[in-house]
Amino acid sequence: MKKTALLFLIALFSFPVIASAETAVTPEAVLQSVDMVWIMIAAFLVFFMHAGFAMVESGFTRSKNALNILMKNFMTMSIAAVLYFVVGYGIMFGTSGGGIIGIDGFFLAGQEDQIGFFVFQAVFAATCATIISGAVAERMKLNSYLLLTVLMTGFIYPVVGHWVWGGGWLSSLGFVDFAGSTVVHLTGALGAIVTVMFLGPRLGKYSEKTVNVIPGHNIPLGALGVFILWFGWFGFNGGSTLAADPSLIPSVVATTLLSASAGIIGSAFYSQAKYKRIDASLTLNGALAGLVGITAGTANVSLLGAIAIGLIAGVILVEAVQFLDRVARIDDPVGAIAVHGICGIWGTLAVGLFSVEGGLFYGDGAALLGVQAIGVLAVVAWTMATTAVAVTVIKAITGGIRVSREEEISGLDFAEHGSSAYESSRGIFNENTTPTSDFGVDLLHRLDSLKSEPTKKDHKTAQ
Repeated sequence: MKKTALLFLIALFSFPVIASAETAVTPEAVLQSVDMVWIMIAAFLVFFMHAGFAMVESGFTRSKNALNILMKNFMTMSIAAVLYFVVGYGIMFGTSGGGIIGIDGFFLAGQEDQIGFFVFQAVFAATCATIISGAVAERMKLNSYLLLTVLMTGFIYPVVGHWVWGGGWLSSLGFVDFAGSTVVHLTGALGAIVTVMFLGPRLGKYSEKTVNVIPGHNIPLGALGVFILWFGWFGFNGGSTLAADPSLIPSVVATTLLSASAGIIGSAFYSQAKYKRIDASLTLNGALAGLVGITAGTANVSLLGAIAIGLIAGVILVEAVQFLDRVARIDDPVGAIAVHGICGIWGTLAVGLFSVEGGLFYGDGAALLGVQAIGVLAVVAWTMATTAVAVTVIKAITGGIRVSREEEISGLDFAEHGSSAYESSRGIFNENTTPTSDFGVDLLHRLDSLKSEPTKKDHKTAQ
């Protein structure tokens, strides 16, 4: 009996050795596993960014629309994941058809060894689409928005991605967009601006020459969203290395951190100089401006270059928000077009200036800057044209993409979902807004402005 037990123990402890000898774990296999773990962690971080978008968008808008915004963000992520699996990934990374579009790989056919990469790219696709949700908040029909999400994640965005990351014509020119200032952020912002132009502004936003502030209901919630986005961005940029590269990841994370910090400093002090106060909402968006600005060149610029890019992005953000709101009169409740669009363009062009290899400021001429400009113009033309067609078709199908006046006044929570995020928000809002002639006075106002919403009579008197 003792001899039998001893033989059993010897066999038991010998099994792992025999198994490991048969599988022959190699350094290459271990490195591949580490790379995949890093990409998956980065994908989780980018996925978590959608919580940040949801908090920013709901906090910077009125409480009567918070539930609608949350549902849009959840639906965006879900639709994007499925649709990107069905068709988006193939268009983006399939065999190139003339450098324009991928022609195979649908349903990941023949790409079974790329499932991890697919997951990482799917959350990117959802990020592009969700940029639109903030800009169209408080007035777009949910079904119209979801149809636009289908077209954005299934076709418009993947084509741009193929041009740059899928071996398309822009990549062959030498266009540099490491993590997506143009591919993700500019594409989303262009879709947003076209849709907003079809929608028009929210009720009460503009009256003759007056620009009225429509205050967000919870700026602290918006600030939490910004912090979540900043945290997730380390995966957004860091994961774009596509490998656990100890020589590259630290510099990418460092440039991401420094540019975001500089964006905050730039927007804070520029708003202080321009409006005699540090504007809270502009400063929060300054962090996102710095993040968008560095995303294209995060692996190509120095740490000092990242600071410069972020500082300039923070200043550009302030001017872009004012121009879009006061001059162009484009109503964007969360500043998504300025943050992701204008700063996306800046970040892409900044590569041509600050790249340590090929950048104008490093004595390598303007060739790279020219290629970057060509890429921006091409993406602007493609995205705006296709989005305009898409919105026109959706408008015809749904009988209009904007909710009725009564639904907008009562809030989309009840109009679209039959409930609200906050019980106390029902019925306390109307189309009136707080008028102001100084756009620099906190874009979204202080939270306590909700306690003294002006009446129609007060509104007319103030004007």
